[in-house]
Amino acid sequence: MIKILFVCHGNICRSPMAESVMTHMVNEQGLGDRFIIRSAATSTEEIGNSVHHGTVSILKKHGIPLIPHRAVQMRRDDYDNYDYIIGMDDWNKKNILRIVGADTEGKVHSLLDFSLNPRPIADPWYTGDFITTYNDIIEGCEALLKKIKEA
Repeated sequence: MIKILFVCHGNICRSPMAESVMTHMVNEQGLGDRFIIRSAATSTEEIGNSVHHGTVSILKKHGIPLIPHRAVQMRRDDYDNYDYIIGMDDWNKKNILRIVGADTEGKVHSLLDFSLNPRPIADPWYTGDFITTYNDIIEGCEALLKKIKEA
């Protein structure tokens, strides 16, 4: 099993969007039984809250099923339980490392590090731009899946 944990600040916008997108992609390619895909927050601000309506709306518009979800916080033992821990920006990566300690196994990455154009994925909670976030997440998930399949 390949285990992926997508992580953002609150776990209500970007990381559940990436969880839903990646789950949809692997299922569409008949690979769903080879993956465990989840998401979590680095903060406690949104714990227990449902996915932001902007994420729900953009996924629905593109025919991607939303994974049933309530925000949870990342834990130290997630480092041992996942093969890939994927943040959305450098601040997420910094906070992931604060939670898990050193990345001794090279598991912590930003999602778009796998793309041809590495960059942070903006938080639509602040920008209101769920379309750009969605497009960036599609690009990142496609690149990550390609890397995993080539390994």
